[in-house]
Amino acid sequence: MNLSTKQKQFLKGLAHDKKPIVQLGNNGLTEGVLAEIENALSHHELIKVKIPTDDRDEKALIADAIVRETKAHKIQVIGHTLVLYKPSEENKIALPKR
Repeated sequence: MNLSTKQKQFLKGLAHDKKPIVQLGNNGLTEGVLAEIENALSHHELIKVKIPTDDRDEKALIADAIVRETKAHKIQVIGHTLVLYKPSEENKIALPKR
């Protein structure tokens, strides 16, 4: 499923006032962190993940790895925060039509 620009803008608006649910620690992206991200995505559908690194390339690699492993949609990266969306079975968030 590809998201249209309109749908991404809608999700950005919903994510604006949310706090990061998962924060990477000193160990970086571990199996436990990925499991926690998967759990949060299945429960919330739209989450923020805090990636505390100042290296842009490292941050991009971590964000891409999270997207690849969770099969979620990367909505945006602002500063140290990654916004992810993955629809669950219940479809809690009703996306606008394309």
